[in-house]
Amino acid sequence: MIKKLSDLTDEQLIKEFQDNNTLEAYELLVKRYKDPLTNFVFRFVGDKDTSIDIVQDTMIKFYLNKDSYKSFAKFSTWIYTIAGNLAKNELKRKRRRTIYSINQQDDDEKTLQIEDKKFVAPDRSADNSIKNEFVQKALLKVKPVYREVVILRDIEGLSYEEISEITGLSIGTVKSRINRGRTQLQKLLKDIYN
Repeated sequence: MIKKLSDLTDEQLIKEFQDNNTLEAYELLVKRYKDPLTNFVFRFVGDKDTSIDIVQDTMIKFYLNKDSYKSFAKFSTWIYTIAGNLAKNELKRKRRRTIYSINQQDDDEKTLQIEDKKFVAPDRSADNSIKNEFVQKALLKVKPVYREVVILRDIEGLSYEEISEITGLSIGTVKSRINRGRTQLQKLLKDIYN
């Protein structure tokens, strides 16, 4: 029985793309990862347009470097590593630009909204939107070394092992940074939830 491409795992799809240059396999992986990666990157850099650009760059790198993926790792780990590295580079560039900025304006950032297939009552939606905005602002104040692992664990739901592979840190360091990041985040959010 021949499986449809959409029934294949991520790892089977990347193998199909590597072996046969099947564009449909690439497109399916992009479709599966575009929104989660955009959410991850947005939470990390805090800017909607920048996060969209970074995810597009991630997908281009994925396309151009498909053969650098090795089957012993999960595809999700590989693609999150690419996106995370691009996001970190953007934060470094942003910091360098900020140092030389004479007039720095604080534009009113809009929260990135990724389509939710479930219905939420308007009053709950407004409350969630306000809470999300506070969480995002607080998250951007958490040190980047802690922010990345907290996002990967608490927002993206990745395991300690996956985070370790993505970041290149030991599992002990990952757990330590998650705890420190959560502590910073809790201090920043204590007024909201009390």
